[in-house]
Amino acid sequence: MVGQIRVLLADDEKAFLDSLVKVLSRRGIAARTAYDGRAALEVLSHEQFDVIVLDVRMPVMDGLAALREIRRTDTLTPVLLLSGQADLGYVGEAMKGGAADYLLKPCDIDTLISAIENAHERKKIRMEVAQESPKKQPRSK
Repeated sequence: MVGQIRVLLADDEKAFLDSLVKVLSRRGIAARTAYDGRAALEVLSHEQFDVIVLDVRMPVMDGLAALREIRRTDTLTPVLLLSGQADLGYVGEAMKGGAADYLLKPCDIDTLISAIENAHERKKIRMEVAQESPKKQPRSK
């Protein structure tokens, strides 16, 4: 892997985040944490990440509201949502809001890492395509 994947994790379950950060670190993924959606937005105001992982249900600002705020200024960074709820309404709202994936808790760590790595690869491909696309030239008359 060239370069370390940088991930922002937002979840109100501190023990879950602490253990997840350790596992991701062992897998070569650098993780920063926030304990609610508002705190995640604060971190995003001064740091960039390759992938963002948000819990759907958090105090202060939930993951869906944070996703909407993120998408106002950043349409490129993949956002994965984690939820203990298999509610199709949440899933639909998340996907319409621009989520790259929606994973159910408890989520197998290998599934989560695979989702993070896949989202990062898709982002890199989109960035390469955007750079390679010829800029539209004005037509001469």
